[in-house]
Amino acid sequence: MPRIKLDDTDKPGIAGLLAYRPEAAGPLLDLTEVLLRDENTLSRGERELVVALVSERNGCRWTRRIHGSFAAAQLAGGARLVDEVCVDFDHAPIPEKLRALLRLAEAVALSGKAVTDEVVDRARDLGATDREIHDVVLIAATFSMFNRYVTGLAAAVPDDPEVYRQLTERLLATSYPVLGGVRAAVE
Repeated sequence: MPRIKLDDTDKPGIAGLLAYRPEAAGPLLDLTEVLLRDENTLSRGERELVVALVSERNGCRWTRRIHGSFAAAQLAGGARLVDEVCVDFDHAPIPEKLRALLRLAEAVALSGKAVTDEVVDRARDLGATDREIHDVVLIAATFSMFNRYVTGLAAAVPDDPEVYRQLTERLLATSYPVLGGVRAAVE
């Protein structure tokens, strides 16, 4: 049960919270679109995987489930790979560069101060570009904030896998601002 009275109680997870403050939702969803959907040397699935891992580490069931579903739909290993990464990415079948970037994301989820030169240098040594390092840190920081928003206000987290399947289908066909249902409210 959410800790505040939401106007639209039918929207699960962050969607209900964003609908409550559409003037804030627009910029947040635009940032999400840039971070996870714009052109990048990291695939959309890899960036969604970063979100799933960060959300797992932060204990945010909603974001872990929905972005894990988004990642699974865009990665060859599907849901099994996402689960393996979230449990133990050191032993998951992923490229070493991605493993190093996930370690960086994990450090950010813990604290900005947990990001050390060694963590960054390891990613760089394995071929990560400054842009990839920047974007992984920003994705991890942004979604740590979103995780705290969702868990802090106790947003609804459905158990029905169909909810996540339907939202994943919609995301693959549209953008985050449209998916959030707030574009019309903020324009």
